[in-house]
Amino acid sequence: MIARNIAAAGAAFALGLSTPALAELPVGATAPDFAAPGALAGKPFSFKLHQALKKGPVVLYFYPKAFTQGCTLEAHAFAEATAQFSAAGATVIGMSNDDVATLQKFSTEACRDKFAVASASPNLIKAYDVDLRKPDGSSTGLTKRTSYVIGRNGKVVMVHSDMDYRDHVKMTLAAVRKLKARG
Repeated sequence: MIARNIAAAGAAFALGLSTPALAELPVGATAPDFAAPGALAGKPFSFKLHQALKKGPVVLYFYPKAFTQGCTLEAHAFAEATAQFSAAGATVIGMSNDDVATLQKFSTEACRDKFAVASASPNLIKAYDVDLRKPDGSSTGLTKRTSYVIGRNGKVVMVHSDMDYRDHVKMTLAAVRKLKARG
């Protein structure tokens, strides 16, 4: 795990990006409510956090850019686990600053029509503190790879921020299963 984190940090540094530690919303914080345009199975729609929370917990995962290798592999992993998230009562929504036209294609090709993706506005990126920054502190215009599990009460119950996509599905699925077990 440490080696993987060092490798991810090295990759981010090589790309001229930084990943400040522990800058995300903390566990226990109220998740900022939002509505965002997005796509599901290639069709545009509007995602509203407060409506999704009425159905159960929400896995809100931010990824830097559609159709990049890590983001595509992460979307595939979430797609493969969609039935498990559904069984635990959770909704999965991927978030990036990509435009809706790109997300329509990504929702079909990478997400395999299994879950929705939505466009994160600059205000939303700021509210969730997921702005991926360059070493000089300026914004890249991309989001960090950060996953939040938000309970039905709107509180953040789990945060995982790591540019390596591999543990995001495992950790968020464990968190929603724990929520379900608590009833």
